[in-house]
Amino acid sequence: MKYIVTGCDGKLASRICNNVLKEVDGKDLIFTCPDIGRVLPENKQVWEDKGVSIRKADYDNKEEMIEAFRGGDRIYIVSALMNGPVRVVQHKNAFDAAVEAGVGHLVYTSYIGANDPDVHLYVQPDHTASEAYLYEMSSRIGFTYNVMRNNFYLENCLNTGVMLANIADYVWGTNAGDGLFTPIAKDDSAECAAALLLGRGGYNTVYDLTSEIPITMRYICELIAERSGKPYTYKVLDDDGFYAYLEALGIPKETQGFNYTAPVPWCGYDMITNEGGIRGGDLCVISHDVYKLLGRKPRFVDDILDEYSYLWEEDIRHWTQVR
Repeated sequence: MKYIVTGCDGKLASRICNNVLKEVDGKDLIFTCPDIGRVLPENKQVWEDKGVSIRKADYDNKEEMIEAFRGGDRIYIVSALMNGPVRVVQHKNAFDAAVEAGVGHLVYTSYIGANDPDVHLYVQPDHTASEAYLYEMSSRIGFTYNVMRNNFYLENCLNTGVMLANIADYVWGTNAGDGLFTPIAKDDSAECAAALLLGRGGYNTVYDLTSEIPITMRYICELIAERSGKPYTYKVLDDDGFYAYLEALGIPKETQGFNYTAPVPWCGYDMITNEGGIRGGDLCVISHDVYKLLGRKPRFVDDILDEYSYLWEEDIRHWTQVR
């Protein structure tokens, strides 16, 4: 059995790679990404030393992906970065390439609420369309799949929120208000992804990956202020005010306007609808699927806060400095 992990240069998929490598011989693993030069050197060295095949596979190049995925039996497909119709096409390319390469089981990273027509997040339509295509393909061709709908990443609060506040004289601006949400830690998501890739989930099953204790963004801000001793101040803004806050910090409204000078790799519409979704309760989904897959409860903010203390201790202000 050979396993493929796409996006191995990214922070989520690289975690999945390392998790799978703990249980599978390197010669039975294929890790891919669009630019191998972006893989962390320390990861690349360990993976190659253990016999992993690291291959170039760009979601915009279906033929390249078919060659990269050839020989694999099960694949984890991380969601693409570009929001909008481009991303839907990229996901279709990846699904098509995997099937044409002979892969029999696909694990796909979606987003919470992708199946709920009453939820209106900037990223949601991409995942709704991608899931629909995956289900149609499966019924027509016969491969099996898992979909993992991740909630808002807990780390986005601990790094993005802190970095922007560092730039904004410790003002933590958001339109999340005091809405409750259940963010998932990337380490939990990565462990669940590894479990699904290795066959520990049900066939053709969807998993909602959330924490189990609802919290507010204000709680996180005040917890960090207490731990750091720095005057992080939670400021509730309306949508227009949050737009202005983000624009003043150099964040483009749409993904297409992104450039590497921006402090975070997200666009304004993404952040405003996600944090507005928190305000409206759209991201307060409580699922026990992490426990089903891992046999333990998901991490809470207190469990990982110390890992990100360097962000306030070193006054980190740009996403490329996040470790």
